[in-house]
Amino acid sequence: MTNSATQSAINTQVEGWNRPREIEPDGDNELLEVAMGPHHPSTHGVFRMDVALDGERIIRLKPVFGYLHRNHEKLGEGQTYLASIPYTDRLDYICSLTNNWAYALAVEKLGGIEVPERAEYLRVIVGELTRVQNHALSVGFLIQDMGASGTPLMYAFREREKILDLFEQLTGSRMMCNYMRFGGCRVDASAEWLDGVRKVVAGLPAFADEYEALLCTNEILMARTQGVGILPPELAVNAGATGPLLRASGVNYDLRKVDHYSIYDRFDFKVPLGDHGDVYDRFMIRLLELRQSIWILEQALKDIPGGPIMDPKAKIRGFRPKPGEAYGRIEAPKGELGFYLISDGGPNPYRYRVRPPSLINLTVLEDMCLGQNVADVVLILGSVDIVLGEVDR
Repeated sequence: MTNSATQSAINTQVEGWNRPREIEPDGDNELLEVAMGPHHPSTHGVFRMDVALDGERIIRLKPVFGYLHRNHEKLGEGQTYLASIPYTDRLDYICSLTNNWAYALAVEKLGGIEVPERAEYLRVIVGELTRVQNHALSVGFLIQDMGASGTPLMYAFREREKILDLFEQLTGSRMMCNYMRFGGCRVDASAEWLDGVRKVVAGLPAFADEYEALLCTNEILMARTQGVGILPPELAVNAGATGPLLRASGVNYDLRKVDHYSIYDRFDFKVPLGDHGDVYDRFMIRLLELRQSIWILEQALKDIPGGPIMDPKAKIRGFRPKPGEAYGRIEAPKGELGFYLISDGGPNPYRYRVRPPSLINLTVLEDMCLGQNVADVVLILGSVDIVLGEVDR
């Protein structure tokens, strides 16, 4: 566990990035330097952490990534706006539909394209289903990172299979969905598909109850997570952290409420906040957000209107927006996902840039680990919830 004086020193020096990048070892102990990864079985992808240890205590930690770099942004500058949509699927490959959504929003801003009401509802439905399965998996993997049995993860996979079946029925693919289009959605949802969604959503509260009863008051989980990996709110804001990681530190910032993008201003939902910013708070925030997503889904399924799913004025093929720039962002399951595009009037972007929440949230990993036990490092990493496809791009 963290030495209280050490943690106090870390917590009080966060303003304006004036924080210690390492802490002093006790006595004259020789430091042990260890490379965790890039093939460690619990590092959520091909990722390495170079750590310096004073006994069991973390003195320094350097994240090392880039092993999966695929040149995503440069590829986006060399092909049409439409052709980039399938590539966005492969950023956060657990959440392809929200990746599509953020990119489509940026292109729509750039081209002044409207989205029909029914398409907005469909985007909310698939987006919140994506959040449910992401948070369920995140919690399951966190418990496995702790060294517990895989039972909670199997519960999460059970529910995820139902959601992936729905995605396959709608889009033709379970994970690489390629569903959004600027101006709407690629295909409409049938009445039978919407009934299937209603059936799955009706069963989700029982799953949430089961998950919470299994985990929330588990003595071992509480001992391993409470007071571990604390992220002070000032540091979270200064570092640009977003999503559940930020809200677990008590910062009330959710783009669905801040930007009111799409039709989120029509739905009644709360933004859960943590009190301590530790691993336990990050765990609980995801369970609470999962319940709020269920509530949003119930409202959207009740109110979804008929009508077209594409703006008839949107020119998908041969799309050439006027010269300008646009930034589109959404509250993706892992945080703020944004796309920055510059048009020079040609068929492909002059500049294409991704704002990936996994990468930016990962920058505070060392701060959360300093002074902690080495056994807690992978647990703290798991509580950030990253996907290396998005980190490296």
